Amino acid sequence: MDSKTLQETARRIALELPFTDLCWPFGPEHDIFKVGGKIFMMTTTAHGRPMVTLKSDPQKSLLNQQIYRSIEPGYHMNKKHWISIFAGDDISENLLADLINDSRDLVVDTLTKKDQQRLRPR
Repeated sequence: MDSKTLQETARRIALELPFTDLCWPFGPEHDIFKVGGKIFMMTTTAHGRPMVTLKSDPQKSLLNQQIYRSIEPGYHMNKKHWISIFAGDDISENLLADLINDSRDLVVDTLTKKDQQRLRPR
């Protein structure tokens, strides 16, 4: 997946999820995606490299970094709890969707039970 497709696909997937808010608290060059008022995804470019940054379970993060060369510790984020995804042939839309859903779920898990029930309608 190339850089443009990576960010466009991530934006589309995130915005299709219920209760996703898109905002720009760090400036127009950083698209911030929130659920329940908390960040679960960011798209930006650093040093000419477009990226998608997501929350990640520490164990899954390490495993994914070993499997996929396009996944690195979160750029300018807590390296244990965030990953950054860059363009690469090893990144598919299905993988990206799984990582985005995992990130969102991790954030929702930190919210109150009431908010969790509201954000995870059955």
